[in-house]
Amino acid sequence: MANTPAQPGKLPRCYDISRTITPTLAVWPGDAPFSFTHTLRKRDGSSVNLTTITLSPHTGSHADAYYHFDDDGQHPDQMPLAHYIGPAHVVTITRQHGGIVPSDFDAYDLANLERLLIHTWVSDVPDDDWPDDFPYPTVALIDWLAAQGGVLLGLDSPSVDWFDSTDLPCHHRLRHHGIANLEYLALAGVPDGRYELVALPLKIAGVCGSPVRAVLREIEGS
Repeated sequence: MANTPAQPGKLPRCYDISRTITPTLAVWPGDAPFSFTHTLRKRDGSSVNLTTITLSPHTGSHADAYYHFDDDGQHPDQMPLAHYIGPAHVVTITRQHGGIVPSDFDAYDLANLERLLIHTWVSDVPDDDWPDDFPYPTVALIDWLAAQGGVLLGLDSPSVDWFDSTDLPCHHRLRHHGIANLEYLALAGVPDGRYELVALPLKIAGVCGSPVRAVLREIEGS
């Protein structure tokens, strides 16, 4: 998506905050990498090019569905769409590793916080590299977001829990509060501030998540 400045009579500037899905995009260790094959090609005489893709629902920038960590949780087609559209704050923090806590945001005015997108050094990691010692939210941070009426937490890290977690306390805490989450966003080059977020999961039944095309649009006067 073109990141062009807003001008009179023009559309507002947008930022594409999605990782590009290619066969070289790094995925969670052990997950299925993205691949595609051609089933039809124009150069072979077909009227169209037709491809078949194979990928994990957690490829690149994605939305977890609650079914990812709870057998009775919602699938992507059942997640609340309104959570993924609306005002969002992009905030850069200096934390390199470990749990992200509310005090990491003390320097910011986050009034009317609905959707929090956390920008860390992970946004600068190349798409073909994999970070496994990334900063991650804490239960305290999720409770803090919920207390302000937050409905979505977005990260450039690949998980809302630490890499080796098996009980996934932050995933479960998000569901407890009815908060949706986005993971593995690409926030490099996006100035901190308030935007309109659009990052819809695909309407897929029965699976554990969905890739998203996550976009931020500048809000006039913000």
